[in-house]
Amino acid sequence: MPASTNNSTDDLDTPLLARVACGDRGALATLYLNYHRRLSRFLSRFTRRYENVEEILNDTFLVVWQSARDFRHASRVSTWIMGIAYRTALKSLRRDQRHGRTLPLDALPEPSCDPTQDADTEDWIEQGLLQLSLEHRLTLELAYHFGHSMEEIAAITAVPVGTVKARMFHAREKLRRRLPALSGESVQQE
Repeated sequence: MPASTNNSTDDLDTPLLARVACGDRGALATLYLNYHRRLSRFLSRFTRRYENVEEILNDTFLVVWQSARDFRHASRVSTWIMGIAYRTALKSLRRDQRHGRTLPLDALPEPSCDPTQDADTEDWIEQGLLQLSLEHRLTLELAYHFGHSMEEIAAITAVPVGTVKARMFHAREKLRRRLPALSGESVQQE
């Protein structure tokens, strides 16, 4: 997403969050609607089940409601909300793993592709992303699908910028090595 779009969105989000901090439920509903699609897409990287995504979304906005007064403007509102969603999703994933409610990645259904569309490349990349660790996959998603900078990703994931850069490097390297095999090409050793 272009920076100008993010800035104009943030110009609208800051006053909304200030109203949420004052207990305005309508402002919270507006923020929820503004972020629902973007966060749903992001959270679907943690879990494929719609019910889980919705539960994490609701938990995220409960935290936004409870913590709006604590927002210190150290980042954009969108980065702050995305960070809450990230940490809420990790907590939910850990809880589900402890209770044996999650499936391993290879047990998830294969992504379907409409033969009338040219979706081979998307499916190919999706398969490569699914083979990465959660941290590597989400770092790439935050950068390339959601357009966040390294600094924003660091704020969202609560790690140093250097860790984000290292994750990006290693994720790209793993994809570079794995994608040819997924496409059916022979893999050349370097």
